[in-house]
Amino acid sequence: MPKLSNPLYAEKVKKLTKVETERLLSRMTGKLPRRLEKDKLSKDEALALQMELEDEQLQEWRKMMAALNKKSEGKEKQKNMEEKKAKPAAKSEEKAKPPGKSKAVEKVKKTAKPKKVVEKSKDEQGK
Repeated sequence: MPKLSNPLYAEKVKKLTKVETERLLSRMTGKLPRRLEKDKLSKDEALALQMELEDEQLQEWRKMMAALNKKSEGKEKQKNMEEKKAKPAAKSEEKAKPPGKSKAVEKVKKTAKPKKVVEKSKDEQGK
């Protein structure tokens, strides 16, 4: 005996438009289309079973997404807590350093070639 669908879904199938019915039929997979072709199920019963199956899948998907969202929110909270703990330590380091030139500027000055100083003779200085 074929599985009977929930009467609630049978009511919903009767209210479907022709376009919605065709879309629902096109989404059928597995044994349902074969059972429909072999006349083991009526079109309305097959549609009701398909609607019931899709609703079950939707509920499972929603549960999975809710679990994933909770998990990602937990990770974000943990990340925010770690950032808050790290920020005060970073600020204290910045205050401890005296304001000055950056390391890059100091490095450039050290590596730059000194200018040649041409000594003037005593005669040229006095003139």
